[in-house]
Amino acid sequence: MVGPGKRTQARVLDVWINGLRVGQWQVTAQGEDRFRYAPEWLESAEARPLSLSLPMPLDAAAPALRGLRVRNYFDNLLPDSEQIRMRLQARFRTPGRGVFELLQAIGRDCVGAVQLLPEGQGPEGVFRIDAEPLDEADVEHLLRAAVAPVRAFGEVATDLDDFRISIAGAQEKTALTRHAGRWCRPLGATPTTHIFKLPLGLVGNRQADMRTSVENEWLCARLLAAFGLPVAQCEIEHFGTQKVLVVERFDRRLSATGDYWLRLPQEDFCQATATPPALKYEADGGPGLLDLARILQGSVRRDDDLRIVLKAQLLFWMLAASDGHAKNFSIFLLAGGRYRLAPLYDVLSAWPVAGTGENRLDPARLRLAMALRGRNAHYRLRDIQRRHFNAMAHRCGLGADMEDIVEDVLAQLDPVLDKLGAELPAGFPEDVFATIAAGMRASARRLQNQKRTIDPT
Repeated sequence: MVGPGKRTQARVLDVWINGLRVGQWQVTAQGEDRFRYAPEWLESAEARPLSLSLPMPLDAAAPALRGLRVRNYFDNLLPDSEQIRMRLQARFRTPGRGVFELLQAIGRDCVGAVQLLPEGQGPEGVFRIDAEPLDEADVEHLLRAAVAPVRAFGEVATDLDDFRISIAGAQEKTALTRHAGRWCRPLGATPTTHIFKLPLGLVGNRQADMRTSVENEWLCARLLAAFGLPVAQCEIEHFGTQKVLVVERFDRRLSATGDYWLRLPQEDFCQATATPPALKYEADGGPGLLDLARILQGSVRRDDDLRIVLKAQLLFWMLAASDGHAKNFSIFLLAGGRYRLAPLYDVLSAWPVAGTGENRLDPARLRLAMALRGRNAHYRLRDIQRRHFNAMAHRCGLGADMEDIVEDVLAQLDPVLDKLGAELPAGFPEDVFATIAAGMRASARRLQNQKRTIDPT
């Protein structure tokens, strides 16, 4: 006799990329996750691993991949936040909040190229654009529905419950498709092309006031781009009274004919290292800069990608951007098993909320998500010095140091800040720019006053 809650058969979803079946994800009756590549995928010119942690076999008859590395890959396709997962369970009336249950409901449009569909059911209309145009009021309604309270019996205040997408991350967001100059709800196999990020509000145990997170992230993206780093394109938009950051998806590309959207395979560094999303921070056991550097040794743009990651870490320190964890770095997965770094994304500065009052973060306790390592690990912003960046660059295989990167950033800082300050859109909160600029300039002064050494302490 089978006890309550026990399953008597395996559960299965097929994995698809751009109309090609990649393989099958199975959760056995005993709860073990397995993944097997489809023979037709292994023989395709588009073949590449679903993840660096899930290598393709030489023979289609090889045993299935199994265990936590399979579960962790799919787990990382879901939002990190348990609260958001609870909302998804209620909205789509899934029997539980398990990885399989949620992705069975919302896995039609995931981060990267993956579509998850019932066994034997292929995506329809891959090579055309099917989309329902929305007016401003429709978009505003959709945005409000993304954070609408769940009613009794799992009902939510929306008529868009058939809109099933999965966007990883810890923030409330939704996504739409831009087509023929209009915002649209995608239908069938048509993917979303832009992510809509809502203001964060009060965050964490200290209830840090991040109600200007939209402007903050927009400015950080502009700053990173001004320093020559690849970053996801984004704009501040308003729909009715709802303010959002609209981020262009770099994992989407219009076909050469303009007839359909391609999904571009990619994964974050938690997926690439088989790390569960709960361990995305290095201090919790997740990947650090050395792990990223180890993987990027195999990039088709090794030197450029290493420089980008280390320059980003320097700018994260200057920005007090404390959320540069392994899920906020990704790689494009290219045909034949090649790969390269994807653009940066999800960068927020803590300077606008740094302080000692209510809804503020103590500057002395601000930390990076990934440590700079010499003989010791250095996380706290106030402890990090110029020599630690040089030691880290050396350990990552970039060269003897990263003095050229440091000097380049210092030389560009004032011109970049002056130019961006003069180009801020009307109504941009003055304190957001002022605090970020002041924090970066103070960090620059610290670097200028320190020795140009590689002392690995």
